[in-house]
Amino acid sequence: MADSSPIPILYEDNHLLVVVKPRNMPSQADDSRDPDLLTLLKEDIKKRYGKPGNVYLGLVHRLDRPVGGVMVFAKTSKAASRLSDQVRTRTLDKTYLAVVRGAPPKPQDLLVHWLSKNERTNTVSVVPPNHPGGKQASLEYRTVASGSGLSLLEVSLHTGRPHQIRVQLSAAGCPLYGDQKYGAAVNRPGEQLALWAARLGFRHPTTREPLVFACPPPDEAPWSLFPGTSLSTGR
Repeated sequence: MADSSPIPILYEDNHLLVVVKPRNMPSQADDSRDPDLLTLLKEDIKKRYGKPGNVYLGLVHRLDRPVGGVMVFAKTSKAASRLSDQVRTRTLDKTYLAVVRGAPPKPQDLLVHWLSKNERTNTVSVVPPNHPGGKQASLEYRTVASGSGLSLLEVSLHTGRPHQIRVQLSAAGCPLYGDQKYGAAVNRPGEQLALWAARLGFRHPTTREPLVFACPPPDEAPWSLFPGTSLSTGR
């Protein structure tokens, strides 16, 4: 762990870099030209280790810009390939915490929808199964706590579709707190999207050792309305 890093580092070795992505930062460079996580981490590695030339760092998964939490990066091409295989085969286990408006229909459930993305507007919608270009999306959720018209959910993804958690929970009648895109009717402008990548589990790309990393969401509203809660031990 490097205390001098501008990004919180949870774990680092010759193959991996596990960090906490700040909210409202792109995972990689985009049209906004705002500082992005991948570039900042490359610059940090170059500085900390005095590396000449370009630094290799493989992006194997992403988080939406407003979402913070645990991410893993590959420091070698071999590690990137093996971690990408885990993403593809869905053995890289991602668990999120979400604060939603209201409460879902059931305390816990499996949600399955077909989603279609509009690239022009960067929005995703629920469509019928036979919709051209529609892709199946599924997730499991568990209600951790409820109060003040809000619910804290633990969400495990089975697929990795764009905006999936936000769209599926909105379709279930409980849009995320602060989501202006899929819950504008119940959220106010300026509220921070309450979605956090709380836990990430995978096998080390060379040793095959099971690794699990976790990080709690920020201690501020709306998260602070649910003190003392914790993730379950697993699926």
